Amino acid sequence: MRKFLLISSVLLFLLGCIFVYQNIIYNDKKLHVVICNVGQGDAIFVRTPSGSDILIDGGPDDSVLNCLGKHMPFWDRTLELVMLSHPHTYHFMGLFSVLQNYKVTAFASENLSNKTTGFSNLMDKIKTQNIPIKFLFAGDRFVLKDGIMLKIVGPTQEFLNRTSPGGTIGESSEFASLETLVKYKKFSVLLTGDSQVAELGDILPPTLRGQDDIPLSVLQVPHHGSRFGLTADILDVLSPKLAVISVGKNNKYGHPTPFILDLLKSANIKTLRTDQIGDIEIVSDGASWKTR
Repeated sequence: MRKFLLISSVLLFLLGCIFVYQNIIYNDKKLHVVICNVGQGDAIFVRTPSGSDILIDGGPDDSVLNCLGKHMPFWDRTLELVMLSHPHTYHFMGLFSVLQNYKVTAFASENLSNKTTGFSNLMDKIKTQNIPIKFLFAGDRFVLKDGIMLKIVGPTQEFLNRTSPGGTIGESSEFASLETLVKYKKFSVLLTGDSQVAELGDILPPTLRGQDDIPLSVLQVPHHGSRFGLTADILDVLSPKLAVISVGKNNKYGHPTPFILDLLKSANIKTLRTDQIGDIEIVSDGASWKTR
């Protein structure tokens, strides 16, 4: 009996230590943006200063659970918002595991569908769990009580009509993605999904150029470093201090391409890659920011 009580006391003490430690680490009243290491795909986790949890894309498999487990307190099993940048398989398949293991309060995406069985099953699961769905366009935004703003800067309805007639997107030929600007006071990060030069060029003049939104603090390099994701002119306008690339090791697409890496190097932009260092976490108090 004494042995049992001793073991129980030790376990309770250790659990209390873990609770205190995680409470200090995860509730530091700062913004955390994590580019998750999910291989060849995207999953970006955002934890706000007040403790709201947002996931943008879920990657190609259940690797996203490892990222969430490392960057959320063990007792927190709720995601206040899940966003899908676009319905490509290696951006949404991981959301099945997320929906199975976490309570999702709201779901948002662009107003495009994919004819694959996987995407159909995902939307059915979201509807079965009675999760509210919102379709987003350029100009929409989420403003949180702690001052965090998620601003949708693209695509416009006109761009979707032009590039994806009929409201569907294929697995390889179309790359319209939600482009989300996450802002916290002086800090900003542009999340781009699989967007390409045409979409970025479409949003820059009316949405970003000449406003306080740029230069950026951080840019997620579009489409995992695809040759057609950036140009020197676009990079010059955005002028990020840091570029991050979500990409899988030895992927069959050759991402990130030498063209994009040379472009970033020529612009003297520090670049971090998930295939080289794993999760990339950016922490900001709204005035300054750092990676860790």
